[in-house]
Amino acid sequence: MSFDIFLALLSFSFASSATPGPNNLMLLSSAVTFGFRRTLPHMFGVAIGFTVLLLAVGSGLGAVLTAFPALHVILKIVGGSYLVYLAYRIATSNSIDADEKKNAKPLSFLGAAAFQWANPKGWVMAVTAMATYPDPANYWPSMVLVAVIFGLVNLPSITIWTVAGVVLRNWLADPVRLRIFNITMAVLLVASLWPMLR
Repeated sequence: MSFDIFLALLSFSFASSATPGPNNLMLLSSAVTFGFRRTLPHMFGVAIGFTVLLLAVGSGLGAVLTAFPALHVILKIVGGSYLVYLAYRIATSNSIDADEKKNAKPLSFLGAAAFQWANPKGWVMAVTAMATYPDPANYWPSMVLVAVIFGLVNLPSITIWTVAGVVLRNWLADPVRLRIFNITMAVLLVASLWPMLR
């Protein structure tokens, strides 16, 4: 991989990982509700799950979905339904009080990793990365390198959103502000389905 392609991959990885999308909005909301430590499994599930998705797409899964469009439609329905369910959970969460939240659970590592397979933004990122950056002359090593670099850039990028949620926790201790925040996050999460529905 040439230095120019490496820099382009770093830029694409950061820009696509750090911009708003379902993962980042859910991490922001989780950090507000549960704090940084309890959101860590969610963060690592996103980073590792997305890296596995990249490897799968690079290994030919993208071609399988193109060959069998019905699978892609099923994936969209399942992913969209799960996203709406998560948006509902966020919208109806009305407290960051420790006593009230001790029985509530943030998204688990496995839940976050599995969500990558239903995340419309994640699929666009994975297909774009694997169609653009691996070297055709040395495909397999360069494809793995693309996935590893993307994974390494993804984790600090999503950490920014988690830290932002922690920073907002005190300001959102006011129930009215928290309610407005949660409803806004839920609406944005559902709105992030728009690219998938177009």
